[in-house]
Amino acid sequence: MRNVSEIIEQYLKQILQQSPDQAVEIQRNELAEQFQCVPSQINYVISTRFTLEKGYLVESKRGGGGYIRIQKLCLQSHASIIDFIFQTIQDQIDQASSEGLIYRLKDGGHITVREANLMKTAISRETLQIKLPMRDQLRARILKAMLISLLS
Repeated sequence: MRNVSEIIEQYLKQILQQSPDQAVEIQRNELAEQFQCVPSQINYVISTRFTLEKGYLVESKRGGGGYIRIQKLCLQSHASIIDFIFQTIQDQIDQASSEGLIYRLKDGGHITVREANLMKTAISRETLQIKLPMRDQLRARILKAMLISLLS
C-alpha cells in the first residue's frame, strides 16, 4: 500500500499532465482536506518531490487567497538543457540535488540508465570522501564535466 505522500505526488503529477501549460495552482488547505491530512504534509510533498532538480518550478503566495503554483519545466533544446544544468549546479551541489538532476535528465531521455548510474556512483559521498563544503564543490565540477561531455 502506498503512503499518503506518494498518493498526493501522483495526484499532482496527473493533474500537471492534463494541464495544457504543464502548470497547476492549488490551495494547500483544500488539498489537505481532500486527502485528509495536515497541510504540512502537502508542504512536505511539494518541497521534496517537486524541486528544480526534478524539473519543477514552485511558486507560493501566502495569505487569504494564497496558492501554490507548480510548473513542469520542459527541456527540449540542447541550449535549454545546458542552461538548466548550470542554473541547477552552480558552484556546488549536494548529493540529493545532484541525484534529482540526474533523475530528471534520465527521465527526459537525455541520458541512459547506465550513464545515470555511473554518474551517481562517481558523485556519491562514499566516493568523494572529503569534508564539506569541498565535497559539494568537487561534486559540482565532476557532474558539470560529465553532463557537458555527454550532452555535447
